Amino acid sequence: MAEKMIKRKKISADQWTAAVFLAPSLILIAVFVYGFISWTGYVSLSNWNTLTPDFSFAGLSNYTALFSDFRFQADLRNTLFFTIFFIGLVIILGMGIAILLDQKLKGESLFRNIFLFPMALSFVVTGVVWQWLLNPSTGFNQFLSVFGIQPLWYTDTNILAGFQWGAIEFGIPVAILAVVIAAVWQMTGFSLAMYLAGLRGIPDELREAARVDGATEAQVYRKVVIPMLMPITVSVVIIMAHISLKIFDLVYAMTGSGANFVTDVPGVYMFETTFRGNYYAQGAAIAIIMLILVAVFIVPYLWYNRKGEN
Repeated sequence: MAEKMIKRKKISADQWTAAVFLAPSLILIAVFVYGFISWTGYVSLSNWNTLTPDFSFAGLSNYTALFSDFRFQADLRNTLFFTIFFIGLVIILGMGIAILLDQKLKGESLFRNIFLFPMALSFVVTGVVWQWLLNPSTGFNQFLSVFGIQPLWYTDTNILAGFQWGAIEFGIPVAILAVVIAAVWQMTGFSLAMYLAGLRGIPDELREAARVDGATEAQVYRKVVIPMLMPITVSVVIIMAHISLKIFDLVYAMTGSGANFVTDVPGVYMFETTFRGNYYAQGAAIAIIMLILVAVFIVPYLWYNRKGEN
């Protein structure tokens, strides 16, 4: 027994110091992150849908009511297409601009700063600016009217390639594309910076070896450079998906829920349900669903990174 005690590894002073400094952060995270998530989940299973708290157990009734609700079904449709177009355009534009800037152009730093500048703005500012630019009676339409073109932008209620699905028409909401334009304008700089750092990390010897083997410049990028940027692409997809699935401020400042909820998203619905309608249990259910949607992307990514580190 004494020998086992001797062999037991002692905790060093540095480890005690690290534990003392980390403890406050761990406690705050436990209370204000996981504690509040647990509380939200508890409220979502209750009947608290008035100003007076009612914590009687309601089961999954708040969730079943949401999935049969016209507005929430429209929110899921809008979020799906917003996420697809947003992530796709951010990747394509970010990678394309990064490849152009990687050609050692004159004034590269100026162009890089121009593309990175929108990231310094909040989504609220971006929403207000693009609300004016895409207003059907002002902004870009002042110029497009010369050519007889008058898009309705975020006021358009049409659904492209739509078919009846549940209580809604499932298809691409034209109005959501206006929100995509604003979001892509702001976040392309982030993917540009990521891809530019990735390109600068690829040894020139690999590209030269491909050229010596007879590969054209297009083949060098298609078969050598772009595959090596795959970890960057995965990171951009995860981060952009995280942003798009919980988007609130851009939509709220730019369009709100929109006519017939064509630009509505779960974040806006949760805000109005909870803080305007006082349906706290239903708002909590929306929040939990948003958390699950984000976790679908984030958890596999974190698990993959952990396996890679091990």
